[in-house]
Amino acid sequence: MTAPVAFALFLLATPAPAHRESVVRPRPYPDGAALIRAMHDRYAGKWYHTLSFVQTTTLSRPTPHQETWYEAARIPGNLRIDISPVDSENMILFRHDTLYRFKQGQLAGSRPFVHPLMVLGFDVYLDAPDTTIGKLKALGFAMDRIREAAWQGRPVYVVGAGEGDTTSAQFWIDKERLLFVRMLEPVGDKPGTIAETQFNRYQPLGQGWISVEVVFSVNGEQITKEEYAEVRGDPELPADLFDATAYKAPGWVGGGGK
Repeated sequence: MTAPVAFALFLLATPAPAHRESVVRPRPYPDGAALIRAMHDRYAGKWYHTLSFVQTTTLSRPTPHQETWYEAARIPGNLRIDISPVDSENMILFRHDTLYRFKQGQLAGSRPFVHPLMVLGFDVYLDAPDTTIGKLKALGFAMDRIREAAWQGRPVYVVGAGEGDTTSAQFWIDKERLLFVRMLEPVGDKPGTIAETQFNRYQPLGQGWISVEVVFSVNGEQITKEEYAEVRGDPELPADLFDATAYKAPGWVGGGGK
């Protein structure tokens, strides 16, 4: 048997990896609503329902420094952030389009808030498409505007803005994987100020994906960078972890999270 033939037989006999990205031919979509439906359908029954990770948060303001955040999610609609040290009992909770802040274990305030990054990065794959589309319209994205572009060497769809428009609210979706990669939005109370979010360094997680680097910038200046470690898909999380009525320690954080 010749060497090339033997090598070919070896490749045929080698098991495929547990998570292999399927090659899907990108297709045009008439508007942002059709794209959202395609995103949902691509990962229907595959996306993880719970998530946890340890986050290193690099902030440039008021002075450059780093913090450790412990984050857990139940998708759709729930995200909890415990800020180290955990025994300080400082926590941020996003629960069903409301933001709650706890300081030293006490509720310090709450307000309605639809988190666009939760909607586009996670909830889109589990919520009903009409729910996602309604939220994005309410957030100010012009869902009838869609075009094609390139981002970080990959083809993308841009929803909400035409060619050369960098000031309208818009989100960018990887064309092949149908994953959220970028958002631009004007800061309402600061005319001429544009906030940018990037979801970078996607990695497989189960049959879904996770961006392990998130970068926030304002007018091109990086303000915050988040880097994820110890990422777990579909972990068992305490039933009361996302209870907004009273502070409860995050039992999933090993060693108290100090």
